Amino acid sequence: MKQTKPHLRTCLGCGLETEKRELVRIVRDPDGHVSVDPSGKRSGRGAYVCPKEACFESAIRKSRLGHALRAAVKEEDIERLRIEFEQVAGSDARFGSER
Repeated sequence: MKQTKPHLRTCLGCGLETEKRELVRIVRDPDGHVSVDPSGKRSGRGAYVCPKEACFESAIRKSRLGHALRAAVKEEDIERLRIEFEQVAGSDARFGSER
């Protein structure tokens, strides 16, 4: 049986390259709405961050999130994303207690 390569993605905050299922996906949908994608399957432009608050904050501080999503991320979007990120990273069993 043929083995498939793992789907690797890079964290915007720390630069760690790991399997995409170990990262939190943030997506800009075709309408321009930015949100956290817990399933990792929504259509749109995606960006990945480790499930650590420090990585999320680093991606915001260095403007990497807007660049990766190819959109300007507004301050109110950042606050909403911060809340969504904490809910997903804190409650998802696949991330364990890495925080």
